[in-house]
Amino acid sequence: MNQLEARVRADLTAAMKNRDELRQSTLRMVLAALQKASTSGSAAHELSDDEALGVLTSEAKRRAEAATAFRDAGRSEQADREQAEGAVIAEYLPAALSADEVAALVADAIAETGAAGPGGMGPVMKLVTPKTRGRADGKEVAAEVRRQLGAAG
Repeated sequence: MNQLEARVRADLTAAMKNRDELRQSTLRMVLAALQKASTSGSAAHELSDDEALGVLTSEAKRRAEAATAFRDAGRSEQADREQAEGAVIAEYLPAALSADEVAALVADAIAETGAAGPGGMGPVMKLVTPKTRGRADGKEVAAEVRRQLGAAG
């Protein structure tokens, strides 16, 4: 069991003792998602901390999208619940990178690869993605890479 999963399990036990229903249900959903990820594919395997972080990032993103959808539909109670679940999940994610930090990481990767123009996007993303996983939205990172490569090319 990876460290992240062990921490979630320990926190679930604490939430059960404290009778914290929101935290219990959220952590159970997270554990179910982790279990599903570990058994998907050709063979069951133990998730690495990096893979578990990816699952948690997806779950947090799913909650944010659901909250937005519920709010747009005028269902504020469900939106608040989704936001609260997202906040619980966010406790397990590393601190988010600012736009300036992402721009600096992208600039470093461009300098390291010597990439220029749109054709350099792949090598730059290959370097930047592991550094930003769980800490920045992939679409925003890709947009920053495109922006800087467009300016460089």
